[in-house]
Formats: sequence, C-alpha cells, structure tokens
Amino acid sequence: MRLIVAEKPSVGRDIARALGSHRKGKGSLAGDGWTVTWALGHLAELAPPDAYGEEYKKWRLESLPILPERFKVRVSSKTREQFGVVKRLMGDSSVTEVVNACDAGREGELIFAYLYGLSGCRKPVLRLWTSSLTHEAILAGFDDLRDGLTMKPLEDAARSRGEADWIVGMNATRAYSVRFGRPGNVLSVGRVQTPTLKLLVDREREIQDFKPEKFW
Repeated sequence: MRLIVAEKPSVGRDIARALGSHRKGKGSLAGDGWTVTWALGHLAELAPPDAYGEEYKKWRLESLPILPERFKVRVSSKTREQFGVVKRLMGDSSVTEVVNACDAGREGELIFAYLYGLSGCRKPVLRLWTSSLTHEAILAGFDDLRDGLTMKPLEDAARSRGEADWIVGMNATRAYSVRFGRPGNVLSVGRVQTPTLKLLVDREREIQDFKPEKFW
C-alpha cells in the first residue's frame, strides 16, 4: 500500500481523481493499492515559548532572549483530529512507502517533515514534484517520483527559515510589547512583516509630504 500525503483536501481530491476509482474514508480517499490523505495546511507547528519552561509563561525582559537548543514541534489543537488520521495511516502495517505530495517548494517540504517526524514514521519517502494539478501533470509526476532523501537540503532550509522567524518574532514581540506597549497590548514584530511594514510607512510618508510642482 502506498500512502500519499497532500497539503490540502482539494489537492488530495485532484490526485485521487487522476489515479482512478476510489472510495471515501475518514480524512482520506482510498483506491487500488494507494490511499490519499492531507495535512489541512499546517497540522503541526513550532511550540510556543512556554513549552520550554514555566519561566516563559510571563512576558518579562529578564527572560529574553529565548533561544531553544532544540525546537519542539506540536500538533495544532484546531487540526488534531486530522493529524490522528495521518498518523494512523503512516503507522498502518499495510503501508510500505509514503509519498510527499505537499506543494512543490520549501514550505511543502517542511509541512510533510513535521508530520512524518511527529508520527514516528520510518518508512521510505518518495517526493511528488509538480506545480500543476491537471490530470496529465499529476500522472507524469507519479511516473517520475523523486527519492525523498534528495529533498533534505530543501527541508533544512525550510526548518532554518521557520526557526529564524520564531526567534525573531517571539523575542522581539515580547521585548517591544513589554518595553513600549500598554498592559494587554501586543506589539507584533516579525522577521518579514516588520521590514514590509517599514516600506509601507515610508511610502505613506512620501505621499503625505508630497509637494506638487508645476511641470511643462
């Protein structure tokens, strides 16, 4: 049995239709020799600071910076049921290999890696790499599946990006909120969102300070 893990239910349905006749199961679609399930986006995520110790439950400057030696991953409370489906299927004795059919890119690699790790799965991984979901493109992708091990550098890059976002966001948000915010007021700071906000603010100031000049 081959287990195929898509990133979203809609993609899972597209893959199942391309592979042939199938029947609907709980959080999955099963055909002849294969089962498709999905991740609902981020089923798993990096754990918040309080997962690393009681001292991080309160926002205090004295406890910063928070720099975990090893990052913890947890299942999102909103999607715990679907994670249970994925974990059960990965652990099913009839499943001999797993196909990562999450979106072709860095994020898709990380979403699958989190699920694979939290499920305790050790089965061989193949990678479906296609940016098109047409019937023909999906079948062509399955004819040219990649060895999952070759995608490890992309997974590492995704982990690094996620952990960098966590370190900047968790520490800077707490620091700015405690230092400059009011009680209950969170000043959200992020590795990407804050520089982007700076670009918008600078542009808005240019517009507000614009002095019209006659031009011929």
